[in-house]
Amino acid sequence: MRSANTRLPLVDALKAIASQLIVLHHLAFYGPMSDVAFPLAPSAISWLSEYGRMAVQVFLVIGGFLGAMRLAPGGVLQVRQPVREVARRYLRLVMPYAVVLAIGMLVAAVVRQSLIHESVPGTPALPQVLAHLLLLHDVLGYEALSAGVWYVAIDFQLFVMMLGVLWLVRGLVASPGPAAVIGPALVLALGAAALLHFNRDPSWDNLAIYFFGSYAFGALAWWCGTRGRPLPWIAALCVLAAAALLLDFRMRILVAAIVALALALVRVGRLGAGWSGSRLTGWLGRISYSVFLVHFPVCLLTNTLLAWIAPDQPLLNAGGMLFAWLCSIGAGELFHRYVESRAARVPLPAFLGPQPA
Repeated sequence: MRSANTRLPLVDALKAIASQLIVLHHLAFYGPMSDVAFPLAPSAISWLSEYGRMAVQVFLVIGGFLGAMRLAPGGVLQVRQPVREVARRYLRLVMPYAVVLAIGMLVAAVVRQSLIHESVPGTPALPQVLAHLLLLHDVLGYEALSAGVWYVAIDFQLFVMMLGVLWLVRGLVASPGPAAVIGPALVLALGAAALLHFNRDPSWDNLAIYFFGSYAFGALAWWCGTRGRPLPWIAALCVLAAAALLLDFRMRILVAAIVALALALVRVGRLGAGWSGSRLTGWLGRISYSVFLVHFPVCLLTNTLLAWIAPDQPLLNAGGMLFAWLCSIGAGELFHRYVESRAARVPLPAFLGPQPA
């Protein structure tokens, strides 16, 4: 993934912006700081509360983009040990996530002593914690222990779903030439089913199929750059997006389509060929998952502090929101350095087989 980011600075820039919007969205959505500060900037806080969550679509598209790059850069599954690849993805996501869950539960236990607010998670039960570690909390109906943890489970489901589709095609289609077309075409078909049906029904939003349209957009954006004739694939992406929006306009799908189209145009060299990115977006993009994970405990502590020292002062609470935002970035850098990057180097268990050559 790092190599892809080096070639495509847009990936880092999008991750950087999206991660910051998610932090600001949660600061605006979860009080009490935002409730007190609201009179100072009602439009900005309302916009972040309502629309900041759209940044999740950026991560969904990039997830599909990088998933296609890792699993099937040419459209044919290259992974020889699918079970090992699933385990690798699970551990890569869950090891830092588990550390944050422990931190979050500790912070929530402290905060509950002085702050009564709907944003404070309740006392967890053991089955609830185990469901979170297995990434089944939403499926089993448990209350989330931290903001945004649903996305970690969905990201894992999406990865497994696309790997399964590509593995099935590789097993059924012996020739790599047809498989390189059938695999992406089947991903496109599942994306169409998601966009035209499942994504229109909120009862599916705890399963990957609800989000697979945006994920498929990202995968197609990658595959556009591996084709000798990319325009038909870009056209397919655009037609699918237009059909989904005409059937049922959803701002989140429009955002996903725009992001995917931008990535596709970068892949085929039609956009941003001379842009090398910046150190700031590179850094923020690199630590984006850590910021995403760790920001909620930071925001919860800051909310509690401001509710204690300045419960009725809008200016101080607005300053508290800014402070929590900056602290989330700093905590994300530390978490990335000492937890996420080290977790990524932990070897898989021996019973999953030898490391591929």
